[in-house]
Amino acid sequence: MSSPAPKSLILNLMRAAEGRPVTAADAVTSAALFGIRENSVRVTLVRLAAAGLIESAGRGTYKLGPQAADLAHDLSGWRHSEERVIDWSGAWIMVSTGALGRSDRVALRRRDRALALLGFKALDSGLYVRPDNLKGRSAGARERLRRLGLESTAPVFTATDLDAELDAKARDLWQGEALTQGYLQTRQKLENWLSRWQDLELEVAARECYLLGNEAIRQLIFDPLLPDPLVDRQVRREFTQSVLTFDQTGHEIWRKLLPSMSL
Repeated sequence: MSSPAPKSLILNLMRAAEGRPVTAADAVTSAALFGIRENSVRVTLVRLAAAGLIESAGRGTYKLGPQAADLAHDLSGWRHSEERVIDWSGAWIMVSTGALGRSDRVALRRRDRALALLGFKALDSGLYVRPDNLKGRSAGARERLRRLGLESTAPVFTATDLDAELDAKARDLWQGEALTQGYLQTRQKLENWLSRWQDLELEVAARECYLLGNEAIRQLIFDPLLPDPLVDRQVRREFTQSVLTFDQTGHEIWRKLLPSMSL
């Protein structure tokens, strides 16, 4: 695991604060754990503010700007992701992007991020698919996709009668066995660390739990939430619970490191 970039570290710190202001001093202290210099932190704070991703919350303190706050709120849903999963009838949710432009790079990045966050995969050129197994079904997917950046003109609809060949192709897009093994492997990493972290110095524990926790949470944020039999749902539930336990421990460690913050 590589050290985080100043931008991602600062934004993650503010997301963890859940709306409470973060001081520049706390950002500097956090960054020092990863060998990031104070000057880099302060330059990054200025750039993030100029981009509207953070904003001043008082002298020497910052919080997420509206644009970043909306995304942070959506991403925080990983804690309750299993509650969104329902039984799968075999139907699919489709998104057609064939009529959308590709010259606007910002729009394209937002589109790709929205599709990835909802677990869509390309079934064909300009046609994305995922199982119809989430609460809200196609209407809920359409609303969340648009909130995350998919253009409003992109059709989002349900397909129930794919031929056998196309249905089999769709089922193979996610490599479900690899996903299941990923849950098992990351869960083992987290549980091994939890069994020994109290023997570590506070700064070492804070650095290691940030890196491990960030990797595990990202794995859940971008998890496609597939149904059985495409993936082992029980293994995913157990993995999610391990991440929740790890996240709680991580917050306790960082509260000791940064007593001015109630993460």
